[in-house]
Amino acid sequence: MSQHLVLASASPQRKWLLEGLGLTFDVYPSDFDEEACDIQDPIQRAKYLAYHKAETVNAHFPDSFVIGCDTLVVSESGLLLEKAPDAATARLAIQALSGKTAEVHSALSIVDQLQKHYDGVSSSRVTFKKFSREEIDWWIGTELWRDRSGSFQIDGPGQLMISAIEGDWSSVVGLPVYLLGELFLKVGYDWMV
Repeated sequence: MSQHLVLASASPQRKWLLEGLGLTFDVYPSDFDEEACDIQDPIQRAKYLAYHKAETVNAHFPDSFVIGCDTLVVSESGLLLEKAPDAATARLAIQALSGKTAEVHSALSIVDQLQKHYDGVSSSRVTFKKFSREEIDWWIGTELWRDRSGSFQIDGPGQLMISAIEGDWSSVVGLPVYLLGELFLKVGYDWMV
């Protein structure tokens, strides 16, 4: 059985985390339309999107293990903060996170050569410092909020915005490494080769 691995994501952070494990893989971003998903529950939404991203790419690589991911951020007030389309929306998200604790749900789905899928979710809590107007202006100006659920990052300069984390750091980055190892066991992928 082939041990070929494909990451169905364009995220440089997810690629970086997989490379950090010493794995050989291809990157083939999914073109699954996330807007078509009307599931509101953040955990179920993340699982649905992760699976469908993996499934879409598996059609191109049917003899491979395909990893699909999705990360969703929920503010303390229960607001789902997905990727901001523009700076104004990103500013509103950062204001909603300022001085608060958000939940971050990262779903993983692996589709194998038999088109079976194995999935799970890793949830963490991230507490943000109280931001001044200058700090918010700085963050928006960095453009690092782009393509980020919740318009923040927990790697790079974004670490300056976070006062505490409960859970898995890699999960907040976007690819829960411990969960990935557990799913590799279930799916029969030998990462120790």
